[in-house]
Amino acid sequence: MNHHPIRLILSDDLSRTRLTVFFRLILVIPHLIWLGLWGVAAAFALIASWFATLFAGQTPTGLHNFIAQYLRYNTQVYGYLLFLADPYPGFLGDRDYAADLAVAPPAPQNRWKTAFRIILAIPAVIVTSVLQYLTYVLAVIAWFACLFTGAMPLGLRNLVAWVVRFNAQTNGYLFLLTDRYPSFSTDPVE
Repeated sequence: MNHHPIRLILSDDLSRTRLTVFFRLILVIPHLIWLGLWGVAAAFALIASWFATLFAGQTPTGLHNFIAQYLRYNTQVYGYLLFLADPYPGFLGDRDYAADLAVAPPAPQNRWKTAFRIILAIPAVIVTSVLQYLTYVLAVIAWFACLFTGAMPLGLRNLVAWVVRFNAQTNGYLFLLTDRYPSFSTDPVE
């Protein structure tokens, strides 16, 4: 099977702690602040990575790893916020988490795709933007479901996971972690 270079891996059971579910929005605030600050550094790394990838045909390993770790942390934070996982995530995105991202190592990339990456990504970015509105609705439904039942319904979890995975693949494409377009596949997450 030809896996996408950016994959979502879920290793959490579906049970959720009602107390942390109730206060989830408050508990995630420090992570959202840190994610915003880290995002500024990642933006500068992305600019450097774009030039390096354009001229060398491959993202340098250091830049690739830094951007991949940022994207991995982003996925962990949103996995926590959207009830894909129950444990509180770390602040570095460097250790395994119940809703984690696997990013393949740097690989050669097409220079033409790299040069016009922003234009090529427009359809996926539009789909991601629409899906983010769906995510807000799903988060409210998940909040109530987890609060009242103490568990995340499997179908709802899989739908949220699909949206998070597509968003991560779109960001990975934009952030030059891969030149493979985001997958609309509905294959189950790992």
